[in-house]
Amino acid sequence: MGFNEKMIQVDNLSKSFGSVKAVDDISFQVKRGELFAFLGVNGAGKSTTISMICGQNTADRGSISVNGMDTRKSSRRVKGTIGVVFQDSALDKPLTGRENLKSRAALYGITGKSFECRLQELIRTFELEEFIDRPFGKLSGGQRRRLDIARALIHKPELLILDEPTTGLDPQTRRMIWSIIQELREKDGLTVFLTTHYMEEAAAADYVVIIDHGKIVAEGTPYELKNEYVKDTLNIYGITEDEVKLLDMSYKEIRDGYQLRVETPAAVTELIQKNPDIFRDYELIKGGMDDVFLAVTGKVLGGEQS
Repeated sequence: MGFNEKMIQVDNLSKSFGSVKAVDDISFQVKRGELFAFLGVNGAGKSTTISMICGQNTADRGSISVNGMDTRKSSRRVKGTIGVVFQDSALDKPLTGRENLKSRAALYGITGKSFECRLQELIRTFELEEFIDRPFGKLSGGQRRRLDIARALIHKPELLILDEPTTGLDPQTRRMIWSIIQELREKDGLTVFLTTHYMEEAAAADYVVIIDHGKIVAEGTPYELKNEYVKDTLNIYGITEDEVKLLDMSYKEIRDGYQLRVETPAAVTELIQKNPDIFRDYELIKGGMDDVFLAVTGKVLGGEQS
């Protein structure tokens, strides 16, 4: 299989269910090796798009290629390229972690010594030793999620699709999972397609697409999106109201000082140069991805927000 710089190419994709346009003429690409965040509230069209990328649903119009292969013409080969972690686990609760991974591996023809070798790699990577032989249904949420991701990686896919992988997990487990994923990206060049409600995860992405009512409403790097859609906050401490008035900008009082909204860091530099005596103690706070999402869609994305 040849190298393709674009891991996913989506062109003019549409899908309707009855009178509802779940996905409405969207186009985007995911570059090989990047962390790509696909954001939207429930019902925005994310899951429908993922199901079409994975070949579970067929588009009404448009095309999808994965690693240069058309998802309709090369369905089997495409599925071998992708690992998917859905919000709801695909593993069987009565079976142990080992039994679950063995049955999933067999679907890809990974058996015998090949399976044992791959299993040991995953046990080390995801620290599964303590619970690999316990029934999946008896495990904690974090343990289940680690097994879910191990299952998705059993066949060493080039593309990992994570559909809200850390929802409901404690911060320590979330950090552990992201540490492992980052390591896999660096070591194996893994491409990660992420949906998430956690804005700090989206802020770490290389590229972000925001979808609303089936349409793409904004896209770019987190830096580009924050610059385009939100203002930065400037807090100036230890000054009087007479001093803040000298800046000739709208402001509000905060504890120990005053807060202003500024267009760019360059505007702050200009303010400091013109009023050096006022800027004795201050901080510039960049607008966040949660602010971007609210500005673009008028909605707040659920989950913990940074």
